[in-house]
Amino acid sequence: MVSDAYRFVIPALALGIAFVWFNMIPIAVLFFLIAGFVCFFFRNPSRKIPEGENLVVSPADGKIVKIAQGPEKNQTICIFLNIFNVHVNRSPVAGELEKFEYKRGKFKVAYDEEASRVNEQNVLTINGSGIRVTVQQVAGLIARRVICWKKPGSTLRRGELFGLIRFGSRVDVVVPGNVKILVKVGDHVQGGCSVLGEY
Repeated sequence: MVSDAYRFVIPALALGIAFVWFNMIPIAVLFFLIAGFVCFFFRNPSRKIPEGENLVVSPADGKIVKIAQGPEKNQTICIFLNIFNVHVNRSPVAGELEKFEYKRGKFKVAYDEEASRVNEQNVLTINGSGIRVTVQQVAGLIARRVICWKKPGSTLRRGELFGLIRFGSRVDVVVPGNVKILVKVGDHVQGGCSVLGEY
């Protein structure tokens, strides 16, 4: 469980204990269930990061909802995270966090194709060995907070944690045109261990 969870878990547990003290058991059970769900949502399971050169791994758990070619022959892979997916995000390649940008925006449903363009998001540019990758942490209808723990200049390992999105969201990965995409729309991927492509 990541540290961000404690600001939600501790108040829920405290309220649960308080309602037990006042013998209001049904309400206490509700707050204990909330605390349990928060622990589940903020879980951070260990992942086996693939070995080998020139691999791009998934930055998030979820379902591939779109693969598209963009300007300058870049390719975009869009991953939708439902509320039950693991929500920590991982670096798709080893490299330096070259640029970080926070963009204010709307809170459309993350599954909507327009969400990548208009929703609130963090945009990270990672410069690796022979590749530059952009990762967009996109807020959704329920997810109202996109969080990045790293700063520009940070060195990232492939599969290293860099942030999270709270409560349902979307993560887009933009890779160069020379990356061979190894996934397809409808595939379910795991952050840090599913290979999206190779170059």
